Amino acid sequence: MINGSFFSYPLVQVSFRLEWISEGNKSTQYQQDVVTFESGNISTPTCKNKQIILVWDSPPQCVCILTKPNCKRVHDLCKEMIVWLHSVSLSIYVEPRVRREMLADDLSMTFLHTWDSDEELCFLHNKIDLIVTLGGDGTVLWAASLFRGPVPPVVSFAMGSLGFMTPFQSESYRECLLSVMKGPAYITIRHRLHCRIIRHSSSSKSRKKQAGEEVYIVLNEVAIDRGMSSFLTNLECYCDNIFVTNVQGDGLILSTPSGSTAYSLSAGGSMVHPQVAAMLFTPICPHSLSFRPLILPEHVTLRVQVPEKSRGDAWVSFDGRERLQLGCGDALVCHLSSWPVPTACTLESTNAFLEGVKEGLYWNMRKLQGGKDIRLNI
Repeated sequence: MINGSFFSYPLVQVSFRLEWISEGNKSTQYQQDVVTFESGNISTPTCKNKQIILVWDSPPQCVCILTKPNCKRVHDLCKEMIVWLHSVSLSIYVEPRVRREMLADDLSMTFLHTWDSDEELCFLHNKIDLIVTLGGDGTVLWAASLFRGPVPPVVSFAMGSLGFMTPFQSESYRECLLSVMKGPAYITIRHRLHCRIIRHSSSSKSRKKQAGEEVYIVLNEVAIDRGMSSFLTNLECYCDNIFVTNVQGDGLILSTPSGSTAYSLSAGGSMVHPQVAAMLFTPICPHSLSFRPLILPEHVTLRVQVPEKSRGDAWVSFDGRERLQLGCGDALVCHLSSWPVPTACTLESTNAFLEGVKEGLYWNMRKLQGGKDIRLNI
């Protein structure tokens, strides 16, 4: 107020919006919901149902069956399923091992298809409409490792010791498969990690070249540990080429949300819904009480490097397989893969996840206080 009067200004508000930044060839990768500002209101779009369903444009014609090895129960069910699928005029692919086993049992099963080389396996997704796994979560991991690129929908039947990703019961496989093939069916999108090892020039000369210089796609996690060394690991961690921290301890786990209920959980990481696009950064027995796990967004690229002056090497494994040595100067580079694994589920994805956590981990199941009335808190 000046000289007892107010200055009056016209109200002018400029609308704006917040968009995802574009870099290089990723110009359309992150074009998702935006925040808008209009008429004085800042808001995001109304949250909609994010449940994904599978709807076939035409009936599936080809099924690939992947099985847990060395299990008679699985072998017998696989044989029964093959006969039934063939009777309803579906083409069937199996692994070379399974085809040999089936032909040894029944010479009439020459109609089974398989692949003879890694090159054929790379293009298998162009021939297959549906993947069926018979086993536990390990069989689902094996299925995901066979398809490095696009993955057809996966229907997994529980015939193993773990069941977070194996929701269907084998006793009713016909009804389950008919329901999925007819559609619509609930689908959970499970993200994967794209990993590659970059060898340091000096370490490559000092020992034989290893297969770790190729690409690895993991569904659960990639773990870096100290192996047999008595020294703590010393790992330099970078996020989008910016130094973050040094990991000193027994190692580090880079996990997908699907793998959050596996090794990462045992190391103190949080449980994360599998459809959350994120990467988990979980230290293993860190040499610091303040070193807590992180959950990082989907678009980051992490680089974990063994320092050139490290006192010892490190070891890396991908979904519990392909254990390789990392020498001084070697680096592991990880980001979220462009090709997730679509898995069919019996319930809406969030209900399926919570049911799996409660039944598989007995999450928060405890005896309630109350005298003689002792129950499980379910």
